[in-house]
Order: sequence, then structure tokens, then C-alpha cells
Amino acid sequence: MSGPHPVIPGFHPDPTVCRVGDDYYLACSSFEYFPGIPLFHSRDLRNWTRIGNVLDRPGQLRLPVESPSSAGIYAPTLRHHDGRFWLIVTNVSDGGNFLVTATDPAGPWSDPVPLPGVHGIDPDLAWDDDGACYCTVAGVSQFRIDPDTGRTLGEPRPVWSGTPGAKAPEAPHLHHIGDHWYLLIAEGGTERGHGVSIARGPAPTGPFEPCPANPVLTHRSTDEPVQNTGHADLVQAPDGAWWMVFLGVRPRGGSPGWHVLGRETFLAPVTWVDGWPVVGPVVSGAEGAPDGYRDDFASPELAPEWISPRSRPASHVTTREPPGRLTLRAAGASLDEPDAVFVGRRQENLTCRVRTRVDAAQGRGGLAVRLDEGHHYEIEADAREVRVTARIGPARTVLAARSTHGEPLVLGVDIAETRTLDDARTGPDTLAFGVEEADGTFTALAALDGRYLSTEVAGGFTGRVIGLYAAAGTVHFDWFAYRPSPSTTPAP
Repeated sequence: MSGPHPVIPGFHPDPTVCRVGDDYYLACSSFEYFPGIPLFHSRDLRNWTRIGNVLDRPGQLRLPVESPSSAGIYAPTLRHHDGRFWLIVTNVSDGGNFLVTATDPAGPWSDPVPLPGVHGIDPDLAWDDDGACYCTVAGVSQFRIDPDTGRTLGEPRPVWSGTPGAKAPEAPHLHHIGDHWYLLIAEGGTERGHGVSIARGPAPTGPFEPCPANPVLTHRSTDEPVQNTGHADLVQAPDGAWWMVFLGVRPRGGSPGWHVLGRETFLAPVTWVDGWPVVGPVVSGAEGAPDGYRDDFASPELAPEWISPRSRPASHVTTREPPGRLTLRAAGASLDEPDAVFVGRRQENLTCRVRTRVDAAQGRGGLAVRLDEGHHYEIEADAREVRVTARIGPARTVLAARSTHGEPLVLGVDIAETRTLDDARTGPDTLAFGVEEADGTFTALAALDGRYLSTEVAGGFTGRVIGLYAAAGTVHFDWFAYRPSPSTTPAP
């Protein structure tokens, strides 16, 4: 079976959630992309609407050009306390941990308050009944802090670090529920062994006793269609019910299975038995952009879903010059370069169709599917020809080309999930790049195996981003259209 859909599909890992009244707010990691930390709103936990990005100003987020992909922004925690929203996070590429706050989650969010005394990643925030603030980080260790100034109060202390021998205790979240403080963590690594465990104690500092049924969530060594489940957070609904949000992946193809959309956000109900959480089956969300979308770049600002590696200077990316077109001015000479000018949106569906109209008469650029600098496919145009190029690790190859006359072109990619698995080595999907002709027919120039744009091949923590780029001169785009296609479940 195809399995449940994520509630937030595509590359949206490390979910953290809080509720204020009838409203839920959820944030995710963003790694090397700017703007950082996508933020969502929901009334039912199943249907989420993007309301912005927490780090949407260059002064809030510095990602040096030399920082590698899958670095940057790791694992936020979002909380509401004393009339304000608080978000704590790590920038592993510049400065470590910091806090930002807002009275309206849609922004604006404050400039960062640095936490120079808090060392570690995946920071959590919790306040006790006396107003003392605790920051717990992966490892697992805990600090008292002054969240208004960023000052650390006293020395760090170790707390419960999960199952003895289990690797990578991380993603701690403290919750005061009933008479107990619960410390929720992820462990086992963020690959197939990922899981969620929990302990409880009388105070935020412990001492903590582990749940006898740990891990309370894992899909390791199962045939569940959602794998790598972990990095969870808890939230209580207005009716008293409890829920867990967590990351997972949807591997496809043969062995070992490749996930291409990155780690996505899933949802499951939680019941309490003898004071311990019992996690129920995964609840299916929407199938990601069910009607697709089209952006005609009519707004003077890009929609919050558009992201770029490390930075997006207005001198290189604009919808104002001229109005109604996306204009990209090149920096790096290809997507292999860390300063490449690229704007994209996360791939949300396992099968989809993307089209864009490009005018490259004064430059070189086109449509790309990106995982990182060493793993991307693109169809690129200039004044003389259009070509399909693949970068896979150290190899860069031009796979097909045809001549043009410098006229605007509609470039496209059709992504189709693998239909049958007649060979255990079969990849997860196929990406067909080509040109849409004047009569609407699509001429594919090359079809590429999707496994090479997967985490299992490339490594790292991100997922596919589909977007537009310039590699020389100035390139204009009239519109960008994304449409999901009917999903086909692979046959065994």
C-alpha cells in the first residue's frame, strides 16, 4: 500500500509545535536555505497553511558562502509563554544557538538574542511554575538561562540521555503534564534506526525514570511505508486529546529504498496509560499541493515558499525589474558553485509536473531539481541551445541538447514514481526533462534515474528543491507552474 501522507509534505524535518487557544503553530528546520525556518498554522493538526518564515531578514540569518549544504539552521523549538512566541534554534554555520521572539507568529520576529554559553544543538525551551527557564540540548544536557538577555545561569548539568548504547540522543523537549515533567528525545540516528523515547521526573531537572516501553515510537525493522520516524514533539488539543508530530520519510524503489523528498512531518494520536504516552497509528494528511500552484511573479516580493541556498540578495533576485517577471542575475557559473543564484520550492509530491517560461537571450539558466551542489539535474537554455545536464558526485555530464534561436522557451520536468520493481536495484522515480512545444506537447530530451537525487546517495539532511537559476548573465522567467500527477504505488 502507498501508506499515509505527511501532514506537511516535502522537505520539512524536525517539527516543533505549540497551541494558543484553538490555533496550532508549527516550525521546521531549514538548513542551508534562506529565508529560514518555515512556519505553519492549523486549526486541526491535519491541514496546515504556510504563514511565513521566522528568519526572513539577512540580519537574522547569516549563512556564509563557504558553509556546506546540510549545515545552517538545525532543529528549532517553538513555544508560547507570557504572551509571546519564543523560538530557539542552532545555526551550526555561524554563531551557534540563539533566540527570537514575536507577539504575532506571522511576524515580524525579533533580531536574534545570542546564547554564547549554551553549547550543543537541538535546543529546547521550558519554564517552570516559578518562571525559571530551562534550555535542554542534544546530548543530553541542560542549562538555566535568562531568555531575555541570553545569559546562562550556572553550569550545565547532564540529564537523562536515553537508552544505554543507543546512538545520537537528540531533539529533547520538556513538557509539564499533570504531576510529571516529561523529557522526550530522539535516538538511534536519523536514518532507519530512528526512534522516540521518553522519561519522566518530578522537576524539569529530573531525576528522570525511563518509560518501560521505550521507544514509544519507531518503525525500525518493519515494513511500514513511513520510515526513519523520530524527532517528535507533543501538543494537547482543546478537547484534551494529545498528539505527536514527528519526522519520517517515504522510501521508494528497490533495495535499500531511496527517499527523495527529504524528511517530512507526520502526525499520530497519543493516549496515556499508567502515566506514559502510547503512540497510535500515523494519521494521513493531505497529499501535498493537491491542486498545484502557479506563480506569475506579480507581487513585488516572492511568496514565502521560495527559498535560496545561503542568501538571496535583491541585486541578483527580483520581481521588480521588470515588474511581473522573475529576473535572476548570475553569480556562480553553475549550480555546482555555493554562490549559485537559485530560487526554488520544495518538491511535495512523489509524482508531479513542473513548467516554466524562460527568456535566456541575455544569459544562461533554466529549471533545476537540486539536492546539493554535488547532486542536481537541470535543463538549461541560452541564446543558442537548450541542454539537459546531470551532476552526480564528481561527475558532470551533458546528456542531451538541441539548438534554439534565442526565443523564450517553456522548459519542464515530469517526475514519475517507479511503477514496478522487477529488479531489486530499481530506483525510486524517473525525471524527464524537456521542452513544451507551441502546441502544448512535451518533448523529453532526457530521462534520469531519481536515486541520485536522494539522501541515500547524496547524504545530508535535506530533500529535493525544484526551481529556477541563472548561471551567466541575466535570465527572465514569466511564470512557474507545479502540478501533482496521480501517484502510482510500486508493485512488489
